[in-house]
Amino acid sequence: MAKHRGRGIASINYPIGMNLGGDPSQALVHSNPSGKFTVSLSSIDLGQGMKSVTRQICAETLGVPVEDVYVDTADSDTGPHCMGSFASRGTHRVGNAVMAAAKEARGVMMEAAAEELEVNAADLETDGRGNIHVKGAPHRSISTKDVAIAAQFKQGKTISGRGIFLVPLSDVDPETGEMSPATCYAHACLVAEVEVDDETGDVAMIRMDSAYELGRALNPRLVEQQLVGGAWMGISHTLYETTEPYYPDSSHGPRDFVEYLMPGPGDICPHDIAVLERPAADGPFGAKGPGEMCANPVLPAVANAIFNAVGVRIDELPITPERVLRAIKAQGGAQPQARR
Repeated sequence: MAKHRGRGIASINYPIGMNLGGDPSQALVHSNPSGKFTVSLSSIDLGQGMKSVTRQICAETLGVPVEDVYVDTADSDTGPHCMGSFASRGTHRVGNAVMAAAKEARGVMMEAAAEELEVNAADLETDGRGNIHVKGAPHRSISTKDVAIAAQFKQGKTISGRGIFLVPLSDVDPETGEMSPATCYAHACLVAEVEVDDETGDVAMIRMDSAYELGRALNPRLVEQQLVGGAWMGISHTLYETTEPYYPDSSHGPRDFVEYLMPGPGDICPHDIAVLERPAADGPFGAKGPGEMCANPVLPAVANAIFNAVGVRIDELPITPERVLRAIKAQGGAQPQARR
């Protein structure tokens, strides 16, 4: 009886969003008299960082501090239409809508500032710290707060913007009828190293090394957290999550999440991540987003690592110790493969 180590690799490409009715997302941006801006969305933050990223996109586009932007994701009755938070579409689709809305709001803001400073709007620029000044003459400036006050109480203007992103229809190849279902793809490659006990069938994660190409990381820390969390979601799918075993019948299965198997802190292994930035031509500031790509390469990489360790192919998830032992027994024992 022995423990065998193996290494497996898997690479994927993942289409961003979906191809249904243009996959639209809408956003509204408006300021209040204090110079703070609100982004209204129906896109829900599921913990993936939707609010943080759209807040950054809006602030960067407006040219104001991030702390001056608030994101409201109330509900689909009060917010503008969105297809939803799925298909790895949030940063790309919603981010583009927010950018469009912020551009329109910025245009109104600059016109209002130009009226106060008695110059052309084209001669103004923002400093990202809450001020608007004349290009080449920073002493001639006005704060975004004062612009908002003047717009509402003096000029009778609403500093606001509307934005929508719609995927353009794909061209059709006249010869084959082929179309391009997605405008951009994200890519990933992951190497998993495991240790398999040929007596118990237990699989332990030793380490993971991965590379993700996701356009541009607008918030590197959020990206890293999502990639790490998503990888362990993939491990959970691969090795743990099941209602089995249920001997002698299904009533003996897990009754709650205390008994339902998932990896815990003691199961976590080192994970080295490389983020590759190749800006997407149609992404907000080049971003595409990680999304489901976080977990996808883990499953085949671990299955390949198990094969490398003991020579068995498991094609049913999760890869439980029982299935590993049955496969090893069926082939007459562990048969470690050559490692590269």
